[in-house]
Amino acid sequence: MKKVWLDAGHGGTDSGALGNNLREKDITLQLVLHARAYLEHNYSVDVQVTRSTDVFVSLSDRANRANAWGADIFVSMHINAGSGTGFETYRYPSQEGSQSSLLQKELHTEILTIMRKFGTIADRGLKTANYAVLRETNMPAVLTENLFIDTTADAEKLKNATFLREVGEAHARGIAKYLNLPSNQVTFYTIQSGDTFYSTAKKYNITVQQLQ
Repeated sequence: MKKVWLDAGHGGTDSGALGNNLREKDITLQLVLHARAYLEHNYSVDVQVTRSTDVFVSLSDRANRANAWGADIFVSMHINAGSGTGFETYRYPSQEGSQSSLLQKELHTEILTIMRKFGTIADRGLKTANYAVLRETNMPAVLTENLFIDTTADAEKLKNATFLREVGEAHARGIAKYLNLPSNQVTFYTIQSGDTFYSTAKKYNITVQQLQ
């Protein structure tokens, strides 16, 4: 079973960025909890989180715990600041063409697509940075920056519970696509005249043995 580590940025005494009566640490935790719930409900996957409550965890501890657990991937969720706008993702600079790069592309595409259901969202790009949680982790690792907390238009979306749930779930789907996780949801199909095991299995991209 694949092992996914979800990292909610900041926490406890470290509030992260502040703006528009919002705290980064609160939003990142909501995103992580939504992503974890979606992954556990829809896929056979083992998920661990850096924190499930408002506690402080050092950057090295975040990476060390994921390494010790043997996580297959590491995804860290953050909210941006600095009066900009939009969405961006990061991987470690030396990881061009690596598995981290592939993970970044899956996450970036899935999350940005969902965000744009809620209005115009600037695509700030797939970037690199020497962040500790990207540098010190042993597995493919990506950090997402989900809008700007100190920009009013972005903050209004970050105050929207539906937006946060869908963005958290988009993280989960990007992870599932990268790991090629099969869905564990039951699909019901009524056999039609002329159906065969082969044609029905092909329709749902499964083997005849699985269908039987």
